[in-house]
Amino acid sequence: MPDAPVIHSADPSSFPHSVLAERHPALIRKVRDAFPYGPEQHRALDALLKSAVDGAIEPLDGDAWWEAWGVEEYVGRSWFEVPFLWSESYFYRRLLHAVGYFGPGPWQGVDPFRPFKLAELDTPQAAEEIAALDRLDGLPVEEQLQALLHGSLWGNRADLGFRIQAGDEKSATPELVADDSESLWPLLTGGTLVVVADNAGRELIPDLLLADRLLRHDRIERAVLHLKPYPYYVSDATTADLVDAVRHLVAAEAPVGRSLWSALGDGRLTLRAHPFSCGPLPYADMPDDLRAEFAAADLTIMKGDLNYRRLVGDRLWPPTTPFATPTAYFPGPVAALRTLKSDVIAGLDARTEPALVAAEGQGWRTSGAHALIQVRP
Repeated sequence: MPDAPVIHSADPSSFPHSVLAERHPALIRKVRDAFPYGPEQHRALDALLKSAVDGAIEPLDGDAWWEAWGVEEYVGRSWFEVPFLWSESYFYRRLLHAVGYFGPGPWQGVDPFRPFKLAELDTPQAAEEIAALDRLDGLPVEEQLQALLHGSLWGNRADLGFRIQAGDEKSATPELVADDSESLWPLLTGGTLVVVADNAGRELIPDLLLADRLLRHDRIERAVLHLKPYPYYVSDATTADLVDAVRHLVAAEAPVGRSLWSALGDGRLTLRAHPFSCGPLPYADMPDDLRAEFAAADLTIMKGDLNYRRLVGDRLWPPTTPFATPTAYFPGPVAALRTLKSDVIAGLDARTEPALVAAEGQGWRTSGAHALIQVRP
């Protein structure tokens, strides 16, 4: 792997600092108000709020994965002093600990973000997206797939964690800063597609629609959907969220709902929930079993901003660094579908970044108004 500076959050003027100092406290308050938690959970959430802003990183007892991911190295240090990807990920693990998600106790297994995810399914926008499927059926197959690819890409604008800080969705005109979609379709010739999912709700449904059409038109034989093993980054999709989405489609009497239900039942659509999916490390450090699964796929699609950060490394790459450079380690063909909500970027041509900076300063990196489709065959 080539080198570039790892992103930290110590600079008060930086985007990562605002996430730790503003978004995380706002999320703690939002979660606290969303459930009738008892005094024990309230005390733990209040302690996390104080720790996240003014305190130091504390250990977790008995979590072997986090021990392997370096928690002992960072215990006692400020959240703002350690790599941003690590501190942000650990915050969510501490939040689940605070509300008793891992138990034992009455709150064991209760997703603290579930109300926010379910609300995303019950919106006029979600209903409109399902209704649009009827219009899609009248298009040629290639146009259907292209439309669904872009639906999957821009569905990430519904990211709940982003909206907690940013408020309403941005009105800026969406723009692709890189588009390698012509290189993506030749990789889908009847084999296995792996999709590493990002958000639940309004984003997960377009992902499912794309997988269903690829299966239906024999562009793939099998789809493997990687979900989170437990709630993560507010809106990241778990198996429970997948079931909610499919049930929502069935209840809406959309034929794709029954089609997906059938695909899950006969194994054409299978689910994975690897612990590393909730890890604080880049995919360059993935365990061997996960590496083998990606190696066996005809194509792996990484969805969303967090997966992009983990794919290329949460580093300040020169924007013109070829996408193939930080992804050279990946064991098979890989594509990224991502709306831009963090500082990380690679694979831009020499003209794109100066034009974006001239129009928007550095805000183009984090506004969510731009997106990319990048492919490394």
